[in-house]
Amino acid sequence: MTAPEAGRGIGGINEQTTTFVGLPRDTFRILHVSTGNVCRSPITERLTRHFVRERLGILGGGLVVESAGTWGHEGAPMEDNAETVLADFGADASGFTGRELLDDHVIRADLVLTATRDHRAQVISMGHSAGLRTFTLKEFTRLVNAIDPATLPPLEEGLVARARALVRASAALRGWLLAPTAEADEVYDPYGAPLTFFRSIGDEIHQALDPVVTALTGVPART
Repeated sequence: MTAPEAGRGIGGINEQTTTFVGLPRDTFRILHVSTGNVCRSPITERLTRHFVRERLGILGGGLVVESAGTWGHEGAPMEDNAETVLADFGADASGFTGRELLDDHVIRADLVLTATRDHRAQVISMGHSAGLRTFTLKEFTRLVNAIDPATLPPLEEGLVARARALVRASAALRGWLLAPTAEADEVYDPYGAPLTFFRSIGDEIHQALDPVVTALTGVPART
């Protein structure tokens, strides 16, 4: 048995029958989730914005990128080492404040990308039909890498349409492309660690985000 073509449904998942929650419908919201929302998810949020801007020149087309934490430090600033990691990539860390993950964040999100499998389970346990649109970051990268970009709508049809198709295709492939190890889908917490470890986590996040942003925008990273 071979895996279905990316974008075709299995188990009732297809373009006609699956609805992804997001308000309004001309917006696509990506929610990055970690524990405290002061290290991993802020880095991932701001790098996503930065890489999209690098590809498209603007952060637009209806794309909204945000983050929250399952034990979020509400109102807290980003960790200093996280800001340094973002500066290494030329990304903007200004104006960030931590948030605790709330039902409304999940309800409004079209794609939830978590740092770990535990975070993914916590998001899904909140309900709101979140299962088909919640992945660990590295899991989503693995699935995206298996999708033929030619099966996605061209960017001319809008970033939102392309992003929704990417989530549908990834959800359809999830049962066919399992992680080689349990640890393969984890981004470990650098909270309290030295800057060298923060930078290694930043590199992991960068490597995971690069193919995702390329798939979203249809534009590869500059070499």
